[in-house]
Amino acid sequence: MLSLIELERAAQTISDALVGGRVERWLEPGRGRVAFSIYRRSVDDKLKCILDLDARPEIAHIGLLSRMPKAPANLPAFTAYLRAHLSRARLQSATLRGRDRQLALRFEAEAGEFTVLLCLFGRRSNLYLLDAEDRLVQALRPLPETRSELSLGELYADPSGGELKSGVDRFEANSGLPLLEAIAAHYAAEVEEKADGGDRRRLVAALKKERKSALRRVDRIEAELEEAEEASTLAQHGELLKANLSRIVPGKASVVVEDFETGSPVEIRIDPKLSAKDNLDATFKRYQKLLRRLTKAGGQVESARQGLQAILDLEAEIVEAEALDEILGRDFVIRLLSRQSVKAMGVGSKRIADKPILPSVYRDLPRKLHPRRYLSVDGLEIWVGRSDEGNDYLTTRFARGKDLFFHLDGAPGSHVILRTEGREDPPPESVLDACELAIHFSKQKNTGRADVHVVPIKNVKKPKGAKRGLVYVTGGKSIHLRREDARLERLQKARIPD
Repeated sequence: MLSLIELERAAQTISDALVGGRVERWLEPGRGRVAFSIYRRSVDDKLKCILDLDARPEIAHIGLLSRMPKAPANLPAFTAYLRAHLSRARLQSATLRGRDRQLALRFEAEAGEFTVLLCLFGRRSNLYLLDAEDRLVQALRPLPETRSELSLGELYADPSGGELKSGVDRFEANSGLPLLEAIAAHYAAEVEEKADGGDRRRLVAALKKERKSALRRVDRIEAELEEAEEASTLAQHGELLKANLSRIVPGKASVVVEDFETGSPVEIRIDPKLSAKDNLDATFKRYQKLLRRLTKAGGQVESARQGLQAILDLEAEIVEAEALDEILGRDFVIRLLSRQSVKAMGVGSKRIADKPILPSVYRDLPRKLHPRRYLSVDGLEIWVGRSDEGNDYLTTRFARGKDLFFHLDGAPGSHVILRTEGREDPPPESVLDACELAIHFSKQKNTGRADVHVVPIKNVKKPKGAKRGLVYVTGGKSIHLRREDARLERLQKARIPD
């Protein structure tokens, strides 16, 4: 993490070199990190830079990159909001806020004035977006993990505490834009080292789970193969019963017959509730079922053993390997990490995310009452009821304040709520996103266009004794939506795991 004097010098460099420049692109290459390209043109020259705003604990910093990082598969909410409101924004100033490790980048955009605030507070580091009135609009990292006293839509408050010491300047030999390059290079080495350790831990943990699963599979198949003797016995009993049907007495639990080969008596247990023929059919049916299991197990056992051995060999190889680049590039390892990540996150990614935090309003309720949650292009949450009972809970208990209610006109469907976070006039694109979901979760999901009724939640009432899912609304307006595949696809990718 940068010291106060290092961050102060970085702010001065940005102020000298980049103020007046215009943003070209926002990108969120990883969790806790945002990059943007800025272009400044003057009478004498042209300058294009890529700034890296990193709010990850312990390595929080701002640096200058040589090229734009690779874009993620999905568009995260924070960057989606920046693209929607700060595209082509012009940088007005770069200063430290409150004589603290808070770098304030003030932008002027068509949507108004905004401040991107990078706060370097160790494990509480974060990147915030403030509006012209200094209200908190968005946060890159979850507020409960950083500063739980802050709330979206409320005025931003500087952290309390005494005056900080300037600290050590590790980059005093550098000045101007080379200072930002030196900072980026310094932390790139730390990031690479931490990434290698993180990759090793993730791979070892994934292999441990895979090894346990492979052991269980081998044990199961080998246990099935041990039933081969039972299959032989069932086949013998079936043939003996077939030749001695007349000797089966109804209501008896067993019958004694003579073995064809040895002449010895053999006692065969039967079901006293079944007839002689039904007992014969049941015996051969059990035999055929067991035979199929044995055939399947015989074809799988060698493959299962080889799979287990491959995992054991890979675990041993990782212990000896100094670097994991080649190992991480193998198809098997990529599939393994992806599979484990899907189980942990619900989406395909190499990063295993933290368990999603459920809103406290329904955390203790059964999952069937939890609404589906999506993020709009502006970062607002959209909640969709799962059933008639879920619709009731969503509309009468979960929604509140200035939230908006959406429902398809003239057709049954799920209740949809746009969480406006107290805004009187939510962004138009978020409203259209909610309309899209209202149509998608209705009986008219395949239509190309439809009318969606929108009304403040305060105008939605449920009469006493009304059936589940039925509410009455007053006022509001209808929005005619011409559907776009791209909008629905984006929303489906932006679903929040429950």
